[in-house]
Amino acid sequence: MAGTVLVTYGSRNGSTAHIAESIADALREKGLTVETMRAASVPFVSRYDAVVVGGGLYAGRWHKEARTFVRRHRSDLAERPVWFFSSGPLDDSAAGRDIPPVRAVRRAMQDLRARGHVTFGGCLEEDADGWLARRIVRAGKGGDFRDFDAVRAWASGIAAELRN
Repeated sequence: MAGTVLVTYGSRNGSTAHIAESIADALREKGLTVETMRAASVPFVSRYDAVVVGGGLYAGRWHKEARTFVRRHRSDLAERPVWFFSSGPLDDSAAGRDIPPVRAVRRAMQDLRARGHVTFGGCLEEDADGWLARRIVRAGKGGDFRDFDAVRAWASGIAAELRN
């Protein structure tokens, strides 16, 4: 593939954005041209040859910006390779097993014949926005559960598919 890959995301506190940047960096290391931007900022996807869409998980739902992005660009996404990722479990469960996509992502994957999905651990730290997030952190259930080695490995698999 000689085109450009879009890595886009919906993120409330920046954890998913950092994962998206790590994916983009890994794709660049494999020789691909990559643009990264927040899902709400993407005006169109027709200029991209492949798309990776990520969203943070909040109360069992994918981030609203990611859901809206998929809905708004559904017809263009259906014409190119698409992968999805989620981030959010605030424990090590994502490292120990494959966590299936939430309902909205599962439906989008079927509709768009997505190439894959993965759920990565999330991160919630003391400076998090929102009353509930701060309460979770104060209760001792926050922390950083992202596995950037796993993120890079998953992105390397995408790069291998795109190069074939």
